[in-house]
Amino acid sequence: MRKADGGDPAGVTPPAGWADCGGGPMGSKQMEMRKRQMSAAQETPGAAPGQHVGGNRGSNACCFCWCCCCSCSCLTFRNQEDQRPRRASHDLRTEGFPTCEESTTPTLEEVSSWAQSFDKLMITPAGRNAFREFLRTEFSEENMLFWMACEELKKEANKKMIEEKARIIYEDYISILSPKEVSLDSRVREVINKNMLEPSQHIFDDAQLQIYTLMHRDSYPRFMNSTVYKDLFQSLSEKSTEA
Repeated sequence: MRKADGGDPAGVTPPAGWADCGGGPMGSKQMEMRKRQMSAAQETPGAAPGQHVGGNRGSNACCFCWCCCCSCSCLTFRNQEDQRPRRASHDLRTEGFPTCEESTTPTLEEVSSWAQSFDKLMITPAGRNAFREFLRTEFSEENMLFWMACEELKKEANKKMIEEKARIIYEDYISILSPKEVSLDSRVREVINKNMLEPSQHIFDDAQLQIYTLMHRDSYPRFMNSTVYKDLFQSLSEKSTEA
């Protein structure tokens, strides 16, 4: 609060170079200090106009305003720093969790074995890829993606990577805000939430088993009667006959 004569209240001294953001007049001492700072900046070789050369703000500061009413280059730098963890997470999503497994064309015997048990279907990359293709038609591919992500997490030994991958899996498949959320009971969710403070490779084991059981009981029988399986079986049978 200023006195009626335009001076500053006793005992209150604004920082050097401070300007009233509301457009009020500056005291003579503050104006003089402002002029000295601007003169120093102009006399420094290689200094750009309006660029501060002293203090702790660094050479990237673009103004003398202490009220943060302008957009400084330092703020842009901080925003870029904040984006780095997000970029790292995106790279980990695309590189650490493959969306499609490489596999050779299955043999007729292999495809026939898929009808014997769900375990024999899930044990081979070709079987998982065929089953994923079917799940995609039922809009439940996230179940297989979650199961595969858990398998990848179990192979990880680096503690930092375990924490990062566990966080990504949680955000993608456990969080109720995710469009790819898998169906889990409240008990399993509660255990995961507690263990996320210090995640391990096996933090999602109970959830993975629950989703595996769901796919076995619910989706697997329909897969065996689907055109995805029947067409593949027929195609391999015809090739076997021709050979």
